Amino acid sequence: MSNKTIKVALIGNPNVGKTSVFNQLTGLNQKVGNYPGITVEKKQGNAKLSSEVKAKIIDLPGTYSLNASSIDENVVIELLLNKNNEDFPDVAVVVTEVENLKRNLLLFTQIKDLEIPTILVINMADRMTLKGIELNIEALEKELKTKIALVSSRKNQGIDNLRNIILNYTELSTEPCLHASSIDVEYFDKLRNAFPNQLLYKLWLVITQDVNFLNLERNEIQSSFTKSHSDLKRLQQKETIKRYQFINDTLKIGQKIDPSKATDFRAKLDRILTHKVFGYVIFFGILMLIFQFLFDWSSVPMDFIDETFANLSSFAKSHLPAGKFTDLLSDGIIPGIGGIVIFIPQIAFLFLFISILEESGYMSRVVFLMDKIMRRFGLSGKSVVPLISGTACSIPAIMGTRNIENWKERLITILVTPFTTCSARLPVYAILIALIIPEKRVLGFLSLQGLTLMTLYLLGFGMAILSAYILNKMLHFKNKSYFVIEMPSYKIPLFKNVAINVVEKTKAFVTGAGKIILALSVILWFLGSHGPKNFDDASTIITSQNQNLSEEELNDKISAFQLENSYIGIMGKSIEPVIKPLGYDWKIGVAVVSSFAAREVFVGTLATIYSVGSHGEEESTIKKKMAAEVHPVTGKKIFNFATGISLLLFYAFAMQCISTLAIVKKETNSWKWPIIQLGVMSGFAYLVALTAYQVLK
Repeated sequence: MSNKTIKVALIGNPNVGKTSVFNQLTGLNQKVGNYPGITVEKKQGNAKLSSEVKAKIIDLPGTYSLNASSIDENVVIELLLNKNNEDFPDVAVVVTEVENLKRNLLLFTQIKDLEIPTILVINMADRMTLKGIELNIEALEKELKTKIALVSSRKNQGIDNLRNIILNYTELSTEPCLHASSIDVEYFDKLRNAFPNQLLYKLWLVITQDVNFLNLERNEIQSSFTKSHSDLKRLQQKETIKRYQFINDTLKIGQKIDPSKATDFRAKLDRILTHKVFGYVIFFGILMLIFQFLFDWSSVPMDFIDETFANLSSFAKSHLPAGKFTDLLSDGIIPGIGGIVIFIPQIAFLFLFISILEESGYMSRVVFLMDKIMRRFGLSGKSVVPLISGTACSIPAIMGTRNIENWKERLITILVTPFTTCSARLPVYAILIALIIPEKRVLGFLSLQGLTLMTLYLLGFGMAILSAYILNKMLHFKNKSYFVIEMPSYKIPLFKNVAINVVEKTKAFVTGAGKIILALSVILWFLGSHGPKNFDDASTIITSQNQNLSEEELNDKISAFQLENSYIGIMGKSIEPVIKPLGYDWKIGVAVVSSFAAREVFVGTLATIYSVGSHGEEESTIKKKMAAEVHPVTGKKIFNFATGISLLLFYAFAMQCISTLAIVKKETNSWKWPIIQLGVMSGFAYLVALTAYQVLK
């Protein structure tokens, strides 16, 4: 076995602590990707078993059985059936947990029928005394025909024994626990005679599941051994009953449970947290606390990152020789990297809170609580967290959809989440509301401006729900959809699991979407910093026209002239006929085009156009300039009530964020959906803004 790598498949039901076992075996020696052609997460890592042997461990998606009902479960089956797959395991490690051993063992007995060397891991051994459970490991090993590792991944107990069993996997028996052929002896005898060189249980899975393996054609098997859907279901039920009969007989010998010794308050807590009234109150109370902490905690590092990259950009500009390279570095690359890094605190903190809720067992209760409401709109209970997370930032919210097993529900959640009002819209909303909504009070204590802002939030969330309902009717995917949610025991979150999850999710954003954001930032810099002849002659033209300006004012005039005559400025002029019906001039057009990089760029772009620069109280000056801006032909104010409402609605519905498009591309593994999302959202935003302006003007 010198210098050998053992391929290990880590398999188990959801919420059995499989990820904890994976983390204990591999630590940070992990990498995350997607299976080819699909969006199911592929997680693998390396573990050192001895000085000469290491293991390549693949953490497969959680599954209750080999009767597939989702893409995740299909991944497990196809890997275990196909020996030609590069990841086909030398040994399967089935993780169970001590409190639900009966249900967990169904999957174990199915995998044993595939005649793969299989190890049984019984996790959460530290809870045996608390639950009044005793296990006879020797008897269980004899009945199940395998080696058992009794572990506590939370306390790092039994992991060394598991490594040793994996190291000696060749000594494991591949004999099945029971033979599935007993469910219909005559049918399986014919199947065995027709395909004598194939494993019988593999043939059965090919007949009952939408999978293929080896060189056998599925149609070839089904044409000879076809059965009606109802007959197949009846045989599957019979198989399950026989397996549970075997499991019950085995546990009578190897497991003893004494409820009188258990000290459990889980049932009492569940009655409160899933209550039809108090459950929602508690959930929204926790959300309020999370987002309060999210904004407060992330603002400090985000401000520090923003200031650091601004200083770094200024340092590069002042200490490097003047030229295109310095401009690219200071105005393109450094701000581009800053635009990636600044999201890290929000992503890290959001996944910190989500990981804590998941590790504690509370998130499963939330999903159960919200599923009934969300399912009416084509979503599931698992869509709730991403939609609400979108109020901070759509990027981590969309990344948070990975726990939605049903692809249709996950895709709908990804597509509608950007409708929820994120923090990047706030600078746009704040300045426009201040311009067009008077500082009045409603009922003596409610701010009219505050109510307008709240209305925009409700409008975004309402549009997300409505869009989900429409998409649910329009998208016709072949999906089996029924709600199964595990209610795990409550636990104190394990720091190592939380930390690894936060690191992995953050790293996935930086290395995935970050490359696209940086590239597009450099392109936008080029378009805003270059132009035809007039662009290069800006200094001469402005100086000749303005003799009595201070140096500061002259620089602002030159910057504004250059922006107008840059490629982005030309784009603004060229789209003016299209945006004029919305009440926008070319300057607003430039701001809209520029803000494609990020919504908050809108305000900064207008500041430059109006020759404000960064002198004095910038926001106040921008407001005054915007309020005083008039149309050169009509003499009317540009930012009147109709234009302001039109802009607010445009930014409420438009997809104006490169980073969101990048993460949608990454999560859907295709440019198709982000392009459709961009077109539909922007088109809808245009129509709403057009209607609002034409009605109000």
